[in-house]
Amino acid sequence: MPATRTLILLKPDAVQRGLVAEVLARFERKGLRIVGMKFLVPSKEQATAHYAEHAEKPFFPSLLAFITSSPLVALALEGDQAVPVCRTLIGPTDGRAAPPGTIRGDFGLSKSNNLVHGSDSDISAERELKIWFPEGLVAWRRADTIWAEPN
Repeated sequence: MPATRTLILLKPDAVQRGLVAEVLARFERKGLRIVGMKFLVPSKEQATAHYAEHAEKPFFPSLLAFITSSPLVALALEGDQAVPVCRTLIGPTDGRAAPPGTIRGDFGLSKSNNLVHGSDSDISAERELKIWFPEGLVAWRRADTIWAEPN
């Protein structure tokens, strides 16, 4: 089966709590490859585009305030069925209800402080990757060769 790609955001709470390496290691141990990685404070425009489907919901302003409050890590991961694999590793939204062994189950503190965003479908992943990596990603073709790949 061909590799697919997904977007993962290690949200400000993951960065602030020093969990970036731990969370990233879980994805890598599962066989996912990093094909894009950025450490940044997102702009309001970038966050608004990312969370566009929530624009009319009452929590939208607080969501934007949180995601733009401090640095996060944006990851483009590639692997066999990347979206469902990542969603399983992440666990349900509310860390208090997420099973042990998932990222949110082991580290999430609440529904809003849930550490990680993961694309929910291949279509969402494609849209979200263009928002966070407009310049493109790194393509893996052989073990000894990598090069830039336009989006």
